[in-house]
Amino acid sequence: MRDFSYEFGFIGAGNMGFAMMKGLLQSFSPEQMIFYEKDTQRAEDVAARTGITVADSGLACASSAKYVVLAVKPQQLVAAADQIREGIGRGQVLISIAPGVTIRDLQAEFGEECRVVRAMPNTPALVGEGMSGVCYDPLLFSQEEQKTVRTFFESFGKMEIVEEKLIDAVICVSGSSPAYVYLFIEALADSGVKYGLPRATAYRMAAQAVLGSAKMVLETGEHPGRLKDQVCSPGGTTIAAVAALEAYGLRGGVLKAGDACYARCREMADKE
Repeated sequence: MRDFSYEFGFIGAGNMGFAMMKGLLQSFSPEQMIFYEKDTQRAEDVAARTGITVADSGLACASSAKYVVLAVKPQQLVAAADQIREGIGRGQVLISIAPGVTIRDLQAEFGEECRVVRAMPNTPALVGEGMSGVCYDPLLFSQEEQKTVRTFFESFGKMEIVEEKLIDAVICVSGSSPAYVYLFIEALADSGVKYGLPRATAYRMAAQAVLGSAKMVLETGEHPGRLKDQVCSPGGTTIAAVAALEAYGLRGGVLKAGDACYARCREMADKE
């Protein structure tokens, strides 16, 4: 069994890669990590902000780490694979966050014996509140490795184990959805600005309302519809607003957004 200088090696330090590295620092030291980023200025910036070592090449990064995190976009994956393929062996674990790229696709790139964890995290990982859908074959991993995988994802939020066939649905509901939520917060703030609230105040109030509401769902275990009903007093302001949202198609719009997201996931998978 090879000895590795680092526990984690990141290939790519874009928004998602950086978010995961930053979260991982809550559970691991910078000395346990290494990364490679082809954009030299970006690499210097990330290293300065995290204290994590920058590798000279993708191959040097991959060959020195037990867990190799492919934090690249799907269109960059083939080029990244060409750079690091020789550094990936049986004793390592490959973690991929590329949408539309299956475990079988990755094994075709790195060899049938390559052990792959496929995941879809989201950008709130940057503040320790990420949500990751994760899939892998537990029979291929030791209990210690499975524990490390869980520690990895829970270092920057929460994780759910899902079947690989459901990973595109995960993208709809948590991978891409922060963008929908930001859009909602912006619109919600606009409704306050329209009637005189200062914009900075409106953004803080809208964001906190969304944060608190999400926490209510998670911590009470109540159905979201029941929590909604608790706010809607008969003949009150909230039920009037909810009726308007229904009339203008909020629920249908969100479902259509999910359809568009899922369709794009399938298109990306078909192009691989």
